[in-house]
Amino acid sequence: MTVHQEAVSVEEFARNLRELVALLDPGRGWYGVFRRRDPAGMDACLDGAELPPWDVVEALFSDLAEVRGAAYAERAATRAARLHADCALSHDRRPGGRAQLVERLGLMLREQAYAAERLRAAQEEGSGDPAAEALAWARDDHARASARCAELRRRLSAVPRPPDRIGAGSEPPRSHAPVVSAQAPAPRTASRDASSARKRKPTGARFAGLEAEDKGGVAGEAPVLPAVPDASPRGARFGGAPATERAERTTASPDPAALRFAQATVGALLRLRTEGRSGEAHAVLCEAAALPAHRLPLLAVELHRAGLDADWATLLWEVASLPPDGLAAAVDALAAAGRAEDCGQLLRQGVARPAAEIAEAAAALDRAGRGPLTQTLLGAFVRVRSPQEAARVAESDPPRLVPQLLAAARTVSEARERGVEHALRVAGLG
Repeated sequence: MTVHQEAVSVEEFARNLRELVALLDPGRGWYGVFRRRDPAGMDACLDGAELPPWDVVEALFSDLAEVRGAAYAERAATRAARLHADCALSHDRRPGGRAQLVERLGLMLREQAYAAERLRAAQEEGSGDPAAEALAWARDDHARASARCAELRRRLSAVPRPPDRIGAGSEPPRSHAPVVSAQAPAPRTASRDASSARKRKPTGARFAGLEAEDKGGVAGEAPVLPAVPDASPRGARFGGAPATERAERTTASPDPAALRFAQATVGALLRLRTEGRSGEAHAVLCEAAALPAHRLPLLAVELHRAGLDADWATLLWEVASLPPDGLAAAVDALAAAGRAEDCGQLLRQGVARPAAEIAEAAAALDRAGRGPLTQTLLGAFVRVRSPQEAARVAESDPPRLVPQLLAAARTVSEARERGVEHALRVAGLG
């Protein structure tokens, strides 16, 4: 595709976006939020200089549903999703487009981790309107950062990998189209917007929380990826598990392709670490996290053999950010290889997800026959999240999840079991 064709495509999406916001009130809803938080970023998207993240576009269509009705908004969103996917693909396949994606994914993963820590802190603040408001914003920031990580991974999966990137035996993850839904969360009130602006840094319409790294340039300017930490990651995202587990527990006849991939990945990481190219090493780990889960156990063995324990800890962090099915597949693969500590770490890291995603992950683990791991996940969730959030987990499948949640709460304390039981009863699920 030529540069001229790409510019037309981006302009077509921007024109579609301008038609959309012309129907909205810039002082209300999510459009008002984006206008107040990052007016320059919103203008860049409307001018065609930036392609907005899909969660931003989706939020605008939730505003449109309030104005024109859900059916009208859903039809318009379907067309916008096709345009958005075409624009993203044409941009990402330009020279340097893949490198820009991995850098932005690295930044967004760090933003997701930061948002998860703030979410954990907000959950521990207690009750009252200010605390509830801070919790609502922390949840929204984490949900948006998670959605943008998933979007960037989908875009990466659609761009061919350079042949010398990982080595023989590697394969790209499957491609997924953007998910379209007119049912985005209800917009905040203007008073909440104003008060929250004094409490937290602005998120931004383009790349949530990246104002410090992204100076507002056009899409062709890639931000600089921060270096990977030398030690195991710590904080609310990481459950405190050590990165020194030495597991040589693999099958007698490992999959040759998986072994070649693991050895090539380790070779690439050793070379990049030796040359001080931490950003590119992090990109290798991001790509490895998105590949089929059955490759993880062998990769763990090879990383530990090479003394790259910190890279394995970072890779687990990236895997913990996958969609629920991906997380469950990774836990299943590690459990089958006898890596119980890694499984526990992944499940503890995953509890900052929205309640609906926890329910999806629990269902996926059940389908894989991993009932004890389902209990581990739900136990970690009820330990750090409120009873009301536990009740929301049960909404998707009460007959299955209510008993599991109560059993998980019982392992925490009698008081927590009573709290979850009361929340379930109030929600009409007990």
